[in-house]
Amino acid sequence: MGRIVEPASAGKQRETPGWVHSPIGRALVPLRRWWLDHVIDSVDHTQVIAKVASECTNSPRYIFMTMMSAGIAILGMLLSSPAVVIGAMLLSPLMSPILGAGFALATGKIKWLQICVKALAIGTIAAVAFTALIVLVSPLKTVTPEIAARTQPNLFDLLVALFSSLAGSYAMIRGREGTIVGVAIATALMPPLAAVGYGLATLNWTVFGGALALYVTNFLTIALSATIMARLYGFRTNLSTRQGWFQNVGIFVVFTLLAIPLGLSLRQIAFEANAQRVVQSTIADSFPGKARVSDLAIDWDSQPATITGTVFTPEFNSRADAEIARRLTGRFDQPVAVALDQFRVGADPGAAEQAQLAQARAEQQAAATEAQINRMIDQLAVVAGVDRSAVTVDRGNRRAIVQAADLPGLSLSGWQLLEQRIDRTAPDWTIELRPPVLALPAIPLANGEPTDAGLRAQDAVLWAATRTGLPIVVSGGGAAGDSLVAALRSEGVQVTKAEGGSADRIDARWQALPQ
Repeated sequence: MGRIVEPASAGKQRETPGWVHSPIGRALVPLRRWWLDHVIDSVDHTQVIAKVASECTNSPRYIFMTMMSAGIAILGMLLSSPAVVIGAMLLSPLMSPILGAGFALATGKIKWLQICVKALAIGTIAAVAFTALIVLVSPLKTVTPEIAARTQPNLFDLLVALFSSLAGSYAMIRGREGTIVGVAIATALMPPLAAVGYGLATLNWTVFGGALALYVTNFLTIALSATIMARLYGFRTNLSTRQGWFQNVGIFVVFTLLAIPLGLSLRQIAFEANAQRVVQSTIADSFPGKARVSDLAIDWDSQPATITGTVFTPEFNSRADAEIARRLTGRFDQPVAVALDQFRVGADPGAAEQAQLAQARAEQQAAATEAQINRMIDQLAVVAGVDRSAVTVDRGNRRAIVQAADLPGLSLSGWQLLEQRIDRTAPDWTIELRPPVLALPAIPLANGEPTDAGLRAQDAVLWAATRTGLPIVVSGGGAAGDSLVAALRSEGVQVTKAEGGSADRIDARWQALPQ
């Protein structure tokens, strides 16, 4: 339909689209005039474009701040600390090139769009490489809830990006941009970008692919919704009418292509949430009214689908697993296997709740203990210079053992001190840090007794011999040497007393092992 010109305020002329003369268009004329005269005319379009364009360049500051933001984000995700992840968002400068790309699309400035895309690509590569490097040198490589949350994008994630972009675009247009706006957009971008680096470093392609899909979805959503906001606020394009329509159709198609798979993902999440309620209700109906269901877990990926859980009930039901499996198989139209642990509790109304609370407290304590054990393993692995898998943990006897790697410059006394420090952090555990086979120190004597330095050296010899279990040879020192031999033998160390040696010191060495 053709376009006609209508008069505008301040002596300007605007083209009026033909749809204005339709019945609906005529009803919207007052609103359109108000928008044109009081909203669009209040925006300094030249100043806004100049400000957005000036912040889209690929500067060293932009790259450095992007890397620092990504580094903080991945550390927060490895530590599963939302507060640290939020701190990373405060630093992220990714808002500028993405909003710039949106405004470039709205105004049809291809050169500007190329600059923004280049800055975004370089920032993305720098962030992914930096986070991958951090993960490679980090002793923590477990997939935490913060990482897992960025591996399954859905329609809600698209809405987060959409609302963030609308807020950022509005603030930029109205001259109210600031840190909060940057945080809003970084919420949708920096955590998934850090998760991409994690997936690359650990070769976990499930995390890599899911996080990359979320990142691409979010930055496309932010850029395209910024384009829509810019158009809405009167930023004119130098494209022809035909090109403008093609661009509008392209934006609509991209949003549709993004929304369909994300909507399906959200549908799957909604199905699993509803299925959880159905399963819990079906289990509860199979037991007396005072029964309580706890620790319910469903594995939909197994064949058949597996349901496990705990039931606190006044009466046992030996046929419960089979009955529930049959009912759920019919309900979900797929094979279901059920394995429930039943615990009998009293018939009074509060018995099941009390048992459930007691179990929750026990699980909480067990989780806290497991977290303490993991921290201890991490400390031992870092100190010993080995991987976590090299640490042997005997939970029954509360004992942890690790064979240390040979670290240049660290003496036996140094290894002993490191073991003592870790031992103080785990008072209920026996820590054994087995040092590398280093030269045993000489024990100086004064008046036939070890000096202060000699006592420390003697303690190091005793400690190293008991930790390694290797036989040693002791010479010199007279009666003090004999005392050391007796002390070693009392600790179960195989020791040989050699003749000769110095009277003012005790020498100890490892006995040659058979080839």
